[in-house]
Amino acid sequence: MAGTMARQPSPGAPVAPMARSLLAQARRTLGDAEWADKPAERFTAAYAAALRAAAAVLVARGRPHRGRAKPASSWVLLEVSAPELAEWARFFAAHSGLHDAAQAGISGRISRRTADDLVRQAGQFTELATRAVYAGPPQGVRARGVRRAGQRRVVPGESAAVRVPAQRDLRSA
Repeated sequence: MAGTMARQPSPGAPVAPMARSLLAQARRTLGDAEWADKPAERFTAAYAAALRAAAAVLVARGRPHRGRAKPASSWVLLEVSAPELAEWARFFAAHSGLHDAAQAGISGRISRRTADDLVRQAGQFTELATRAVYAGPPQGVRARGVRRAGQRRVVPGESAAVRVPAQRDLRSA
């Protein structure tokens, strides 16, 4: 349990109690994953730990505005809310199908190595999520979907940028 007992960063701003609770749950669940015998149990516990750590970041950062969008997974929301963790969000999203299969009792696809790798990755992610919760967003990084007046917005998959008018532009229109 080397990665699960790390000290929490000193808080820069108050952290929501729910975020602290979710991080504690993530660390406990990660401990369960490290002690589980069966690969499927290790895998599902590690995935659950990562999901709780992601939820802690979402609680701390706030949920991104989605307008009329359909419900999204925690991994999609994390990618938007905490761009610095986007690669991790995509990594765990890629394992969602295997997690769902394991939860449904289809565990033959999960090898010991796959489970061990996910336990290790979930431990690293939980540490990064803890730092993200206590430190807040990195300097200069903002969640996508939030723009300031006068900035250009590039939508993934589109080549053209859309200019957001500044306040003075709106008055002259």
